[in-house]
Amino acid sequence: MGVYHAGSRAVQDRVGVREQADHVGRSVGRGIRDVAAAFLELQPLLVAGAADPSTGRVWASPLTGAPGFVRATGPHRVSVAGGWLPSDPLATAFATPGTSVGTIALDPRTRRRMRLNGRLGPTARGFAVEADQVFANCPKYLQKRESYEIVADRRSGDPLHGAELTPGQAEFVTAADTFFLASVHEGGADASHRGGNPGFVRVDSPGELSWRDYPGNSMFLTLGNLAADPRAGLLFLDWTTGTALQLTGEAHTEYGEDRRVRFLVREVVETPSAIPLRWSGPEYSPANPVPAG
Repeated sequence: MGVYHAGSRAVQDRVGVREQADHVGRSVGRGIRDVAAAFLELQPLLVAGAADPSTGRVWASPLTGAPGFVRATGPHRVSVAGGWLPSDPLATAFATPGTSVGTIALDPRTRRRMRLNGRLGPTARGFAVEADQVFANCPKYLQKRESYEIVADRRSGDPLHGAELTPGQAEFVTAADTFFLASVHEGGADASHRGGNPGFVRVDSPGELSWRDYPGNSMFLTLGNLAADPRAGLLFLDWTTGTALQLTGEAHTEYGEDRRVRFLVREVVETPSAIPLRWSGPEYSPANPVPAG
């Protein structure tokens, strides 16, 4: 399978960046280089995106563990030693052989990120992913956080389920400077990062969010997926308390003077103290636009 499918090509052509996309796409391969393997082993957080086989809904989920819980175990293979919540919406997907999954490892300390997409197979300790695509992204829109600590006595609370955002969850989203976006297409899945100054995600109603699509690497993997299949999942994290807010629904892109993605909420899962990580405060990326009032 090539780097791009018809959805990504359609967006690239609409924006007029096919040539740039072809250039950037040469950096995408299946191999996990030594520098990438070393990067993965340092990370306490991995975000995975996939469709739940039982419902078809797409989710983005946080997986955590001591550095080394994610490891390259072959030239095209990554192994993950558990790390997801027992009540995670993707728990069934992680146990289902052949599930298409997109992963992103993001290190706020260095503003580096790495994406690996492929198909997973359950293992005795968690799951492994046979890679179809491995690539790095630039540090644009990544907030820097100098350090983190593992809060050993933190225990996740009972998940709160809903069909739309509560007022408190809407405040959580509006205050966010980072979220993760899962998307799918016929041949696979992807997990990507979105960042900006607080307010860059707008809560238009309890059942609808939107955000401006900032200029990126011209690949349009995510918007291409959404053009082919509108199902999507969002993950917002509280970098201090560890609370995770997961949303699933459908998204589409509006093209105008500025591209804007509109997301319709179908289901919400909020898990207090979901992950045992406490990060230092952010240093906002100098690339972040100032959100419109």
